[in-house]
Amino acid sequence: MKKRFLWLFAVLLLIGTCNTMQAQVVNTNPVETDYDEDEDEDEDDGDLEDEDEVEDEVEVALGEDEIAVTDKEGNEEVIEFPEAMTYDLDSLLNLYMSKTYLSGDNDCQMKDVNPVYSKETYIERLSRIPSVMELAYNDVVQKFIDRYSGRLRYSVSYMLGAVNFYMPIFEEALEAYQLPLELKYLPIIESALNPKAVSRVGATGLWQFMLATGKQYGLEVNSLVDERRDPIKSSYAAARYLKALYRIFGDWNLVIAAYNCGPENINKAIRRARAASGHANDDTPLTAADKDYWHIYPYLPAETRGYVPAFIAANYIMTYYCDHNICPMTTRLPAQTDTVIVHRNVHLAQIAAVLGLDIDMLRSLNPEFRHDVVPGLTKPYAIRLPLADTGRFIDNEDSIYAYRADELLNKRIEVTINDDVPTYTSRKSKVSRRNARTSRNRRVARRGKATTARRSTAAKRKTTTAKRKTSTAKKRTTSKRRRR
Repeated sequence: MKKRFLWLFAVLLLIGTCNTMQAQVVNTNPVETDYDEDEDEDEDDGDLEDEDEVEDEVEVALGEDEIAVTDKEGNEEVIEFPEAMTYDLDSLLNLYMSKTYLSGDNDCQMKDVNPVYSKETYIERLSRIPSVMELAYNDVVQKFIDRYSGRLRYSVSYMLGAVNFYMPIFEEALEAYQLPLELKYLPIIESALNPKAVSRVGATGLWQFMLATGKQYGLEVNSLVDERRDPIKSSYAAARYLKALYRIFGDWNLVIAAYNCGPENINKAIRRARAASGHANDDTPLTAADKDYWHIYPYLPAETRGYVPAFIAANYIMTYYCDHNICPMTTRLPAQTDTVIVHRNVHLAQIAAVLGLDIDMLRSLNPEFRHDVVPGLTKPYAIRLPLADTGRFIDNEDSIYAYRADELLNKRIEVTINDDVPTYTSRKSKVSRRNARTSRNRRVARRGKATTARRSTAAKRKTTTAKRKTSTAKKRTTSKRRRR
């Protein structure tokens, strides 16, 4: 009894402490499981420490890409993290742009400790983000903020550096279609800013377009070209798609959710939510409550239930990273670029060799060319080059096209059929023909025997019939004589 009283007293003391302090510092090792906000530094409270250990075991059992959230009724719900939140940081750092233009050497000393703030602090910070979109706070959003500021803090450091490459492109595309600029953080949860990212279901590029949707919004995809991987073209296609979704739903949270799972799944969730509230056969127009993401939340696919919270958390962490001791990787911006138009097939290796450029750099500037081949004969294509090298390309264009063309562009346009008469016959062919003749002779012999047998049988039948007729005639003659 005394032990139980001490345990309750410790819990009450912990709650009071968390509500009154401004920030609590906890260790945040990126390879460990997420820290627990309710974790107490009091080592004397053994019962509470055991309870935290049980919670950590549950989280490990859920897997790296899932979290558990308990509602007011005590029911536990498993939510999937967006796939990009599970990417290996090493694979992101091995991208050409990362290896060439990002580094961790800066004056900001990144610490493996993450301040944990009160609920009111998170709410106040989200409310201060200049946004026309609703960036609401709840326990699920908090879980995603914890993941970004905890286990994924080094991935956040990478993305804070990589945004310098892509954010101007995103903002320009969104601004062109008069969309909220907060949407520029959507590729963070879609691809972790990896232009070559491919999901489990085949979604590709920074904005993770599926094949059919990409083609619907003007992105060319064939064996040689995949414009879903082009940062500029895919950004403008994504802006058009987001605007179309907003015309359907009129709510940005639903737009983001529909971007993840498709508008048909959002409509299905709305119908199920209405049915649960007794309006299954009601023809009344949809109300604002019917189109509330958090209202239809239980009826959404598991990953989509974590998608909007992840988007809100991404906006938070990209704004308040300093408050969580996260340092952006230092960015050295690449040289300015320009494009040249080609009307002939050309291989990136030809350009790299003649102009003395790094082929990996060319690939990073032109990620849409899947096999390094630019099919200029199909239609005019733009190749992106460093600004200082566009003039050199034009001056050396003939040399570029001629360089190792037979080797690098070895698809033949016309071929001659070999119609020469063979001058020799292989032993195998002789054996095959001899076997064929033997087989044919056997078939002829079998057919001859069968014909002879049929003829013999027919002859016997004729003889038997003749004998029967003769016998019958004799019997009739004898019978007439007797009657006389």
